[in-house]
Amino acid sequence: MTDTLDPSVQPVIDTERLRLRPLRRADIGLLEMFASDPRVAENTSSIPHPYPPGAAEAFVARATSGDPVEQVWAIDGQQAGLGELVGSISLKFMENTRTRQSEVGYWIAPAFWNTGLASEALDALLAANPQEVETIFAAVFQDNTRSARVLTNAGFAYLGDAEVYSVARNSTVPTWTYLKRLA
Repeated sequence: MTDTLDPSVQPVIDTERLRLRPLRRADIGLLEMFASDPRVAENTSSIPHPYPPGAAEAFVARATSGDPVEQVWAIDGQQAGLGELVGSISLKFMENTRTRQSEVGYWIAPAFWNTGLASEALDALLAANPQEVETIFAAVFQDNTRSARVLTNAGFAYLGDAEVYSVARNSTVPTWTYLKRLA
């Protein structure tokens, strides 16, 4: 395992319908459109609603800055005729890079809900294991049963209940926490 990530070598991961690729400036417009949708923002802890001007640019800048802790991929559906950006998925090292644990986060644009794209992207990321971790954690809001199903279908085990602050909801929200051991 490496101690830091080199974003210049962030892998591109292909599936039957998707390409997980690093974000790029050309994604800003679609990111802004999708993140501005309250259905997306309210299912994440970090996307604000209303989505402020400049937030998509800042997100892309951070995602492409060479952060040694987090990698963010665009979920690109062009090869299946779905569009160049249908969502986002990320892996973030927990605590420090030596723990061999990461947390996964993802969102899919509402037009593509219930199509299996989240499951396909997550399965591909787990199989690639680009951060070479042993354990991946995830948390979903308890009112987001679709995301919970994506995790359990990918082999994540339920760990317990917790809560996290949601910027869009401006409140603390109950979550379910999951883990998957890769090694």
